[in-house]
Amino acid sequence: MTTQTNERIGDFVARVRQERGMTQAELASRLGTSQSAINRIEKGKQNLSLETLGRLSDALDKPIVSLGSGSVNLRIEGGHRLNGSIKLKTSKNAAVGLLCASLLNHGVTKFVNFPRIEEVFRILEVLESIGVQTKWTNGNDLELRRPAELRLDKMDKEAARKTRTVIMMIGSLMHELPEFKIPYAGGCKLGARTVEPHLFALQEFGVAIHAGNGNYQVNVTEKPAGRFALYEMGDTVTENAVMAAAGRPEETIIEFASANYMVQDVCFFLQKLGVKIDGIGTSTLRIRGLKHIKKNVTYTPAEDPIEAMFFISAAVVTDSEITIERVPLAFVTLELLKLQKMGLKFDYGERYPAANGHTELVDLHIYRHGGKLQALTDKIHPLPYPGVNTDNLPYFVPIAAVTKGRTLIHDWIYENRAIYYTELTKIGATIELADPHRVYISGPTKFTRADVFCPPALRPASLLLIGMLAAEGTSTLRNIYTIQRGYEDLAERLNSLGAHITILHDI
Repeated sequence: MTTQTNERIGDFVARVRQERGMTQAELASRLGTSQSAINRIEKGKQNLSLETLGRLSDALDKPIVSLGSGSVNLRIEGGHRLNGSIKLKTSKNAAVGLLCASLLNHGVTKFVNFPRIEEVFRILEVLESIGVQTKWTNGNDLELRRPAELRLDKMDKEAARKTRTVIMMIGSLMHELPEFKIPYAGGCKLGARTVEPHLFALQEFGVAIHAGNGNYQVNVTEKPAGRFALYEMGDTVTENAVMAAAGRPEETIIEFASANYMVQDVCFFLQKLGVKIDGIGTSTLRIRGLKHIKKNVTYTPAEDPIEAMFFISAAVVTDSEITIERVPLAFVTLELLKLQKMGLKFDYGERYPAANGHTELVDLHIYRHGGKLQALTDKIHPLPYPGVNTDNLPYFVPIAAVTKGRTLIHDWIYENRAIYYTELTKIGATIELADPHRVYISGPTKFTRADVFCPPALRPASLLLIGMLAAEGTSTLRNIYTIQRGYEDLAERLNSLGAHITILHDI
């Protein structure tokens, strides 16, 4: 390889190592080499063989160079029951909202125990491109320092288009400039997901948004919003409206607001910045913001209820007994009730507060069901909180596949997600697609091994992994970037519960 290529690879290795919170000595230990060798690699002074590149990819859980697809794959030896305890990570959906909200603060923002996932990395790339200094410390702690003036004209458009989160930056950035551009939002391919509720909400604050040439053109003539209702009770639109209100000293009253967990975390964070918010956890928020915020603040988001549902589903599908620690109970209560009516036994201890001081957590123990679960007679469908969470709904699909009877899953929010549920037929599930929103699942199913590619949507992709854990034999799940967007070290954590998963890199 040329010196220039070695230097580029070395810079990339150093950046990924730092993203992972690893020292040179720790990376050297994983590779079975010396710290001085890692130092030479990162300075571009080491010629690298394909074997070494592959070992670096495995050690960093990141493809270093792509000669083929460059994808990360999982080889799953299924048929093993899970056992032991797993501690939940903090919420991905809360994290992305908090990163957008941090732009309101001209002081130093520190997030503790923050998720290191691809979705977060993409947003950090956007923030860094506009001048925000980001630094991982102590493993999963993240420090953010924004400049006095953000360079919005330098925004990393490629990173921005890989996540829908950029739309939420408007609520913070509207207080910076009278006009700016934001690239079209991307993320999971789940069909047409209208941004009109965001446009209608921000109009109340004097923001005009026009779409064209791959960007949203934002023009701001700030005005008090007063009292208004959201066009839909959505999570991200509520967060966007809350951030818009947080920069206004006049009182704003937002009706039909989402009371979901990620909205609550953003509100709790803004309260620490000095913003006055009443009604958190209800559908009506009263907010009195600040014109300029400069405060050194530390905040820890609550644990992820969607991750809790993933592990609940994995335990049920593999007929396992496990304990899931630090479960935000309020956001899985209805899901657990439905599972109880199916015949699942579980218990949990006393409630205790999350590090944010507000969210109630429990340690949830799931028992084996021995194949005795019965399908519900009623359909399972999502609703705004406190209904079944839309991101929890998919995990009922593999659960329904191991119950006796026929289950109707009605995923009315997304046009395409129910279609992706039929991917489970590739590993033995019996699924009938009634229309783009409804599937019938018949069980019990004996999952079978397969070699398949992940669909381009986070939850449906993770369902294949759950089914493969239960399938006898060895399966391969290819190109798991979609899963990495929302879950951190998932293969290693499942292995800690007794799964047999190997991470493979195409280089």
